[in-house]
Amino acid sequence: MNRIVGCVSLATIAACSAPPQERAHDRLSPDEIVSGSVFLTAETRALQADDFANPGFLWVDRGEALFSEAPQTGPACVSCHADGLAGVAATYPAYDSDTDTVLNIEGRINQCRAKHQGASSLDYESDELLSLTAYIANQSRGAPVSVDTSGSARAVYEEGARYFRTRRGQFNLSCQQCHTENWGKRLRGDTLSQGHGNGFPAYRLEWQSMGSLHRRLRDCDMGVRAEPLPYGDPLYIAVELYLAARADGLEVESPAVRR
Repeated sequence: MNRIVGCVSLATIAACSAPPQERAHDRLSPDEIVSGSVFLTAETRALQADDFANPGFLWVDRGEALFSEAPQTGPACVSCHADGLAGVAATYPAYDSDTDTVLNIEGRINQCRAKHQGASSLDYESDELLSLTAYIANQSRGAPVSVDTSGSARAVYEEGARYFRTRRGQFNLSCQQCHTENWGKRLRGDTLSQGHGNGFPAYRLEWQSMGSLHRRLRDCDMGVRAEPLPYGDPLYIAVELYLAARADGLEVESPAVRR
């Protein structure tokens, strides 16, 4: 990789892009798509690759236990999914005809709890939901991201794309400006990645904890001094769908380790 070409200021990023409707190129080309792990130090990449040292596996192991544990109100997840869910996370978010909405993995878990287990929903960033999500995502590790944005999912995808390209906050920045137009450049001592979500839920060194992609999206919004959306907000799910389509073909890495 030779795209680290020096420093770029917030002011430069804010000024370097035309409005969304005037931009001819607003997507990464397939031959330049790379995972966020490319921008990590060698030590952090090694930590992610080591299943014994990677702290994210604490949540994966907890999720495996929860998957086999029946709640008082119904059967265990494993009773329906005895063969596991290999490859499933690589296809999410996905349109759900029962609710006529696009669901991410967190939403699907809570839907199954309500529909098949008679159990209450789990809160975003709760240890239980992070653990179950990490366990399910880990079963797709190595599978290429491949989501369906056709049919009823198309409008949600387009909504996510608009959010990604829209400037917001006091810094007047969009996700597009950092992660498509300036990736690989240095900003405040860090290297801008392409902003893919293929490693989430992920263990972030900054958090010293596991976190969902929505937590990362909220961090990004707060970073440009914009009001973050609530966890699980449909607009964040739309962004999640867009990001997954944008990362088409990248391997799932969860539980990834990120800065």
